[in-house]
Amino acid sequence: MTEKPLTHKQALAMMIQGLGGTWDTERAVLALRVAGYEPASEEAAGKAARHNLRTLAKEGLLVRPDPDRAVYRLA
Repeated sequence: MTEKPLTHKQALAMMIQGLGGTWDTERAVLALRVAGYEPASEEAAGKAARHNLRTLAKEGLLVRPDPDRAVYRLA
């Protein structure tokens, strides 16, 4: 039986939980690349990273302490 590969969101969540600290678009893009995500462009990479960060925040894994900055940390 073969295992399904992790989704980008799952891979990012694992990185965030393992590394901790604060997470912004740049750090999330790097983590996704390490997980094997090869975006079509820098714009696509940033869009995917921001989407996943927002989703993880909605799911309760992350919080955004300052509403004026797109920087997250573990909840």
